[in-house]
Amino acid sequence: MKIGIMVDSLKLGVWEGIRKASEMGVQGVQIYAVSGEMEPSCLDTQKRKELSKLIRQSNLEISALCGDLGGYGFTRKQDNPVKIEKSMQIMQLASDLGTRVVTTHIGVIPEDDTCDQYKVMQDACGQLGEYASRLGGHFAIETGPEKAATLKKFLDSLHTRGVCVNFDPANFVMVTDQDPVEAVFLLKDYIVHTHAKDGVMVKKTDPKIIYRFFAEGGIEDMRLEDYFLEKPLGLGNVDFKSYLNALNEIGYNGFLTIEREVGNNPEKDISEAIQFLKKYL
Repeated sequence: MKIGIMVDSLKLGVWEGIRKASEMGVQGVQIYAVSGEMEPSCLDTQKRKELSKLIRQSNLEISALCGDLGGYGFTRKQDNPVKIEKSMQIMQLASDLGTRVVTTHIGVIPEDDTCDQYKVMQDACGQLGEYASRLGGHFAIETGPEKAATLKKFLDSLHTRGVCVNFDPANFVMVTDQDPVEAVFLLKDYIVHTHAKDGVMVKKTDPKIIYRFFAEGGIEDMRLEDYFLEKPLGLGNVDFKSYLNALNEIGYNGFLTIEREVGNNPEKDISEAIQFLKKYL
């Protein structure tokens, strides 16, 4: 397995973040590609070549692009045509930059596979999976809102290998309250990318409430820290030794991409996370 960094976690901008990642001794970077300087329409052919050159010169590879469009994911039929088109643009950008994976959140998958929302999500992800397959890549759903068995059932229903999994162990611990090791074995046929993140659950609640908070940018006086806390690697409830052993056992040899979404000193936290992971690799 290889260690990567979510460039945006460094808060230095993409180009300087890539240079810093190279100095920190990792093998890859994941880049948010929805807005700002990485929005696909802002990167013409020349800029894509220049960015690819910088990646090569920095002795890095792009582990994945992040194509999370926010809101309610792909759960609302009226929103999906625009989101599908934008996601396809991000997948094409990924292909041009030499990476096979685009990660995203798709919204909360219902337990009831006969309801309209389930079918709406199937249709959107089916289209995106077929497009990803044509490019030789993967549209990777980040774990989080639902148990692994629910996600696997949804993936099995799509009949395309273009939709896979970006495995985030902390989301299972913080929100879903499921053992990441158990989830690895359930999702083993679909894992193409992972986030290295840790955390603790403070108070258990319905994951749909948590993801509605993200979708709407807040809910009245609700505070996320009352429900979960992200922690530096090794200080949360992810058992990394068992988790990484499970990834080894299923034959995963891709990236462990460090994502640090909180904290005042991201470079320090990420440097410590790199050293933490190296103890196990």
